[in-house]
Amino acid sequence: MRFDFLSIFDSGYFVPLQESILKRAQQNGFLSIEYHNLRDYTDDPHRTVDDRPYGGGPGMVFKPEPLYKAIKDIYDDESLLVYPSPAGELLSQSLIGKLLEYPRIVFICGHYEGIDDRIKKIFPIKEISIGDYVITSGALASMVIADSAVRQLPGVLGSDESAKQDSFYNGLLDTPHYTRPASFMGYDIPDVLLSGNHKQIQAWRFEEAKRVTKKNRPDLWIKYEQKNGDK
Repeated sequence: MRFDFLSIFDSGYFVPLQESILKRAQQNGFLSIEYHNLRDYTDDPHRTVDDRPYGGGPGMVFKPEPLYKAIKDIYDDESLLVYPSPAGELLSQSLIGKLLEYPRIVFICGHYEGIDDRIKKIFPIKEISIGDYVITSGALASMVIADSAVRQLPGVLGSDESAKQDSFYNGLLDTPHYTRPASFMGYDIPDVLLSGNHKQIQAWRFEEAKRVTKKNRPDLWIKYEQKNGDK
């Protein structure tokens, strides 16, 4: 799979993509990443990428001309254009699965007040929101989306079962986890985890995942019940 990041920052801004699981994914040939600076697509001496919004108001807006040139240069028919935006579809595990149907994703990393809206009319852009809050840079949101997608690529985590145990994979939060020592400050791990009975352990983990989801994320629990009933 390939990711392209179009932003006003060079690759040094994207340090999280160069460490840990994403680093290994690139080293092992599962993923390639390219970085494109929007300022390289400007024509003026100051490499201007933004301007004040029509109608007034605070902040700056990415100009359409550099964006148009950049997207025309980077985008192809096999790519998916992704623009992180509060107005987009909320990021979810099921949405990540749909993104993985594309061999290449081009992330349009906004900044300031966003991009000139005419760009959305010219190109088939998929807007995605990572949550009901605002952060400084679309580059940060793009990295969140990219990391979520890479975890689901077969072979990246070493064991595909690892991804299946993540929160949200089956509509539930992850189960509680414990490690050595078995007793810590008066708290003991559940006896079932010492039983060696893998069937009982799996059943316990499933029930715990349901309990945690019901307690901490009732919204998720309602969706899970609607889809699965008493399963």
